[in-house]
Amino acid sequence: MHGWIILDKPLGLGSTQGVSAVKRALRNGGYGKFKVGHGGTLDPLATGVLPIAVGEATKLAGRMLDSDKIYDFTVMFGVQTDTLDAEGVSIATSDVRPTMAAVEAVLAQFTGPISQVPPAYSALKVDGERAYDLARAGHEVVLASRDVTIHSLSSPVRGGGPAQLVEGGFRERTVGGEPPSTPVQADGGPPPRAGEELQDAPLPHTPLEEVTLTAHVSKGTYIRSLARDIAIALGTVGHVTMLRRTKAGPFDLSAAISLDKLDELAKASALEDVLLPLRVALDDIPALSLTPDQAGALRQGRILAGIAADDGQYFAELDAVPVALVEVEDGDVRVVRGFNL
Repeated sequence: MHGWIILDKPLGLGSTQGVSAVKRALRNGGYGKFKVGHGGTLDPLATGVLPIAVGEATKLAGRMLDSDKIYDFTVMFGVQTDTLDAEGVSIATSDVRPTMAAVEAVLAQFTGPISQVPPAYSALKVDGERAYDLARAGHEVVLASRDVTIHSLSSPVRGGGPAQLVEGGFRERTVGGEPPSTPVQADGGPPPRAGEELQDAPLPHTPLEEVTLTAHVSKGTYIRSLARDIAIALGTVGHVTMLRRTKAGPFDLSAAISLDKLDELAKASALEDVLLPLRVALDDIPALSLTPDQAGALRQGRILAGIAADDGQYFAELDAVPVALVEVEDGDVRVVRGFNL
């Protein structure tokens, strides 16, 4: 059991609880003890893709922390909370409600390299203490701004997202919950997927109480800060009411399973059915095939010389069995992280 189990984390569950759930599933399924870790924190108020590393895959968890992420999030306008999400208390209000046209116009300001101030309620450390612990204790928390990259930022009506521009207004998808009272079917549009309905969305110049956006971001980006800053740029205030991670590194919702499914597979001793190979986390790194002698040398920590490969990182393997993550420089191959398989 060396690889990745991707959870569709439910609301209210912390990342460490997700790790505990997988440990419990391994135990209940009779798999024995394995190291288990997560590949990127997801707040309890967020849902979606939570990669769980099992066995030797835990050696790659750090790389997952550095990977890009994609989020869907909803910003409610008119109220800013101390936590910048629905869990906090109101600290600022505004009667201003932006239009969809205004939202579309401002998104370019937050695309590309930007600087943002993390939320006071975050896991960052200040003088050795977690920022959220200090904030909850009533201390004033001032965090330094950080540089992040927003690779793309779109509204539901841009570029084939959850909504499409149709004659006379916007059409958007509603996933889950109660079906809309007045569903519409726009001519020429794709049919809704299972569990989805179509409903009218606001016209471009109708004031919005909230808007849902999709962001593809670099490591270290705080969506709650992004939502705060977008609202301010629109002349109002806001906070996040929904946050769902749809992709983390190479992992997306297509491979994610619920906790109920995890428990079901554990009881059937069938977790192998959803265990993704260790290699999947390194899909952006080319493979380097080894001979048995070369694999043995790398497993002993020795350097391979005279290898005909371009400089850079490789996933070294012997007959499809992972041996090591390696670095090639001037024909020399050095182990970055070895796998005991």
